Amino acid sequence: MTSLADPAPNPASASGPAAASETARAEVDALIAAVAAADSAISLLLATQALAAAVHPAAIASLVEVLGFNNPGAAVAAVDGLIALGPQAVAPLLGSLDERNYGARAWAVRALAGIGDVRGLDLLEEALGSDIGPSVRRAAARGLGQLRLDALDATQRQEVQGRCLQALVAGCADGEWVVRYAVAVGLEALGLGDDPTSGRLLPASRQTLLDLSQAEAEEVPVVRLRAALALRRLDGQPSA
Repeated sequence: MTSLADPAPNPASASGPAAASETARAEVDALIAAVAAADSAISLLLATQALAAAVHPAAIASLVEVLGFNNPGAAVAAVDGLIALGPQAVAPLLGSLDERNYGARAWAVRALAGIGDVRGLDLLEEALGSDIGPSVRRAAARGLGQLRLDALDATQRQEVQGRCLQALVAGCADGEWVVRYAVAVGLEALGLGDDPTSGRLLPASRQTLLDLSQAEAEEVPVVRLRAALALRRLDGQPSA
């Protein structure tokens, strides 16, 4: 009787996911090294873009560090990468905050606003209420409207939503129209996320948006138009 020999193992299949993971980590380490070795603004930008595109947890520390460099293009790429990495980037971002480095702090606010993790609530409230940069306040207003609250219980969710609403209502008095425009966007998102069992946010959001849509309260036409659009959406009407 003829016996069949066992097929020779395939080295690639034998190594499996572990080897693939090691390869991916090695590639990310090379990208991290490229960021550290960048010696010009353009090389830092390109290296950061490549690292952000990897969307790998090992890149978080390096991307957070880039936020503190004086390179807006690289910082934008780093923010995009951190947002793509999601909640796992929140703790490193919060841990990196330095009152002495306003630029890094401002970029961190943008990243936390985009991630939408409730752990960023305190910083977003503070940024909308007192940050010196209109673009930072604008990002904070948008972020307050899009926090992800699914993991919270009903009581916690209502508390967080109440804080967001209070901050956004106060933001209607901001001196920059771009911030008030973002407040309208945030209020729309907040109202659309209202808990049907409580129904507290939608009326308050509608009233604030109604005020923003009136010439007596808001002098900038584009803000009034955006508030009116938000009202229509909250009422389930067509956008146009």
